[in-house]
Amino acid sequence: MRGQPPPPPDPLVDDRFEEAYRTSGSAVLGYALRRCASREDAFDVVAETFAVAWRRRGDLPADAAEVRPWLFGIARLCVANAARSRRRAGRLGQRLAEAFAGTPLPDPVALSEGRAGTRELADALGRLSAEDRELVTLVAWEGLTPAEAAIALGLTPGAARVRLHRARARLRAELDPNGTTEEDDRDQ
Repeated sequence: MRGQPPPPPDPLVDDRFEEAYRTSGSAVLGYALRRCASREDAFDVVAETFAVAWRRRGDLPADAAEVRPWLFGIARLCVANAARSRRRAGRLGQRLAEAFAGTPLPDPVALSEGRAGTRELADALGRLSAEDRELVTLVAWEGLTPAEAAIALGLTPGAARVRLHRARARLRAELDPNGTTEEDDRDQ
């Protein structure tokens, strides 16, 4: 968190802040929409504006007529921060593009097929019990040996190996509901 810690709760100040949000929220959004490159950036600016205002709610002007300009002052700084962030991200993107200029781009079809396979695997893992899923993913994704996974799960190494074998069989069955495996295909 940046700056000072929030002041101790004061119901009057909190009520005034809520009123400021109700009466000026759409004005701050309009301010941000007119100054930001995208609608999403404007929403982020409004959120940041009110987050800063909340942290500084002890500084909220007592005069209701001064609240909206105070919020616009905060929003102006948030817009400037967003613009700087966007420029930094653009420069970073440009440097990355230059660094990878000679690198071949991935094939979109292959990426799409990979995502479909990932979704299929995630769905199949989701149909396993939580214990089976955790054991399989500890070994397959986290690179643990069955003995290491046993320690993580509080099992004996023998029990982990047996459960892993059975969990893999259930996962195979989920991924291939017709029951054809590579071994079956080789036998034919």
